[in-house]
Amino acid sequence: MDSSSCPTCSNMLVVSRATGENKFECSTCPYEYPIYRNYTDRTVLTRKEADDVLGGEDAWKNVDQTEAQCPKCDNNRAFYMQLQIRSADEPMTTFYRCTVLQCSAQWRDQ
Repeated sequence: MDSSSCPTCSNMLVVSRATGENKFECSTCPYEYPIYRNYTDRTVLTRKEADDVLGGEDAWKNVDQTEAQCPKCDNNRAFYMQLQIRSADEPMTTFYRCTVLQCSAQWRDQ
């Protein structure tokens, strides 16, 4: 028996002790399977690659410049873009990136 899915509806089975004995049961349909021996099941999960919330390098290709002090190299020019990252009643957040290629520091308005 595959202990992870219901043979009737293919949903995941959960372990239950509702009647005093251990059993696998389906949360969707009335399927039950009594447990008489020890079960172990291990699944190795793979991490998904996280998406860059700012859109990655492509997001910085066509942005404007403004006067802003870089906290890393003290340059006084920076690329900037504004995004709505909180609720609609909050102001937009401005993200900056230093115009000096060797620095490329990124920061945002607090």
